[in-house]
Amino acid sequence: MNLKIAIQKSGRLNEGSLSLLKECGIKIENGKDQLLTSSSNFPLDVLYLRNGDIPQYLKDEVVDVAIIGENTLIEKSAEDLSYLQLGFSRCRFSIAVPREVNFTSLSDLEGKRIATSYPHTVREFLKREKIKAKIHEISGSVEISPSIGLADVICDIVSTGGTLFKNGLKEVYSIFKFEAVLAVNPSLSPEKKAILDKLIFRIESVLRAKNTKYIMLNVQKDNLEKICSLLPGMKSPTLIPLSDPNWYSLHSVILEDDFWNIIDQLKQQGAEDILILPIEKILG
Repeated sequence: MNLKIAIQKSGRLNEGSLSLLKECGIKIENGKDQLLTSSSNFPLDVLYLRNGDIPQYLKDEVVDVAIIGENTLIEKSAEDLSYLQLGFSRCRFSIAVPREVNFTSLSDLEGKRIATSYPHTVREFLKREKIKAKIHEISGSVEISPSIGLADVICDIVSTGGTLFKNGLKEVYSIFKFEAVLAVNPSLSPEKKAILDKLIFRIESVLRAKNTKYIMLNVQKDNLEKICSLLPGMKSPTLIPLSDPNWYSLHSVILEDDFWNIIDQLKQQGAEDILILPIEKILG
């Protein structure tokens, strides 16, 4: 019995999804235009589907899990599915207007024409904010809508903002932020749930490693207590005595977000010969 996972057939999530599975040690061989394949070393079948169809496949129990953007779950009213955040393809769902427009507040949307590929999400947002506006649903190339007179405003996915800039637009309000997630069908059999647990264990091991760095440094005995207080590690730092009894080699793990701030503090407290290494996986 294999666990069935859906990933985007093409688009921004496809490459990240395949990369994550590879980092989890899962081998997938798929030829050109192949829509269904299986892993050679893990009980996993991979279905390549249209992004917008994936939530329904989950609801209909055609697939067991899926790598998909949170925004698509929200648009398809499937956000009640349980899911694990995967830490890649981080984007914003935002409002953008022509650069020459003076946008001051959400009330400026009143009576405007809004072009979007996510009508349900925008409709719920307008309802929540008590704003009346006309929604134009467009399947693609939303950014061109204001320049051809189809809409006054657009509401779309924004990553770097480069596409908006090229089309004479500016981002004025972020409705929510999202990223890729592993969404789960709630009706898995015990056998498939066991396979899913193994997959999640591998994914979480990879994600923990991406958010941390391995650090090694030398420190004098008199400075140990201060240095250790800065580097708690997974449980506590590892200390290795050196040939000089006044010196120790200290090994620990630090969070990526804390990296530069901690490095500066370590140097101030007497740490020397600091070496930083990437971590491939952390097994809990």
